[in-house]
Amino acid sequence: MPEGVLEIDRISKRYGEVVALRDMSFDVRAGELFGFVGSNGAGKTTTMRIALGVLAADSGEVRWNGRAVDLDTRRRIGYMPEERGLYPRMKVLDQLVYLAELHGMSTNEAHTSAENWIARLGLRDRRTDEVQRLSLGNQQRVQLAAALVHEPDVLVLDEPFSGLDPVAVDVMSHVLREKASSGVPVVFSSHQLDLVERLCDRVGIVSAGSMVASGTVDELRSGGVPRLVVESPTTDWAVTLDGVRVIEKNGTRCVLELADGVDDQSVLRAALAAGPVHEFSRQRPTLMELFRNVVTTETRSA
Repeated sequence: MPEGVLEIDRISKRYGEVVALRDMSFDVRAGELFGFVGSNGAGKTTTMRIALGVLAADSGEVRWNGRAVDLDTRRRIGYMPEERGLYPRMKVLDQLVYLAELHGMSTNEAHTSAENWIARLGLRDRRTDEVQRLSLGNQQRVQLAAALVHEPDVLVLDEPFSGLDPVAVDVMSHVLREKASSGVPVVFSSHQLDLVERLCDRVGIVSAGSMVASGTVDELRSGGVPRLVVESPTTDWAVTLDGVRVIEKNGTRCVLELADGVDDQSVLRAALAAGPVHEFSRQRPTLMELFRNVVTTETRSA
């Protein structure tokens, strides 16, 4: 396994009769942004907590650089929990310095790093405020700073964009891209699939405790149900074709979904037989559409 890779290898976790994780497996490579998506209760947070050592897996292993993650390795991970993990009455600067020192930085190093991230994340005017006096969005920025202040080798972030305004989303996106470009593997969960689609090198879709689809956004989208966009004077011809379903219609423009084995050229011939065709193109599903399809399919087959 190459250097700088975080591996989640067949980890399982059960609470009585409830199966939280079932052979969960994926890896996050050096310099990669990996989006971890799934419905509430799918197992994302449990996976992250096991990677951090907050929870113990019933089976399986978490590895960093090919070796099982231990306490020393976990000190090199930057973790951002979904729920607030900050001391509410502690001042922003004092809190970040304290957390950096817990991860092994000297006091001078901790102060320098804390001031740097306070400035980078737009918190300079709030550096001496208690966390509880900050807006939810600024608390989220402090939470990210807490994950970054010790200059970690790995970033594991649970819903880092939750509650952020568009400007803060842009700031956080830039920081995550920068960390990835420096060789840090970054995994984050999010329900904002448009953001995941825009940011991530690879995406893993989780359902009922298992990884059900994984790959680049292009790979995942190319595996969806084939769709065609056709614009012609009439769309009546489309409803007569076997294996073709009209899923959207807007004037002379329609979106068709093709069943397995349907040749798009036969669809084009049928459209041309009805009149001139002004547009004929493939439409790939968005990550949101793909997610819905995958999760619905998995639920039905469960």
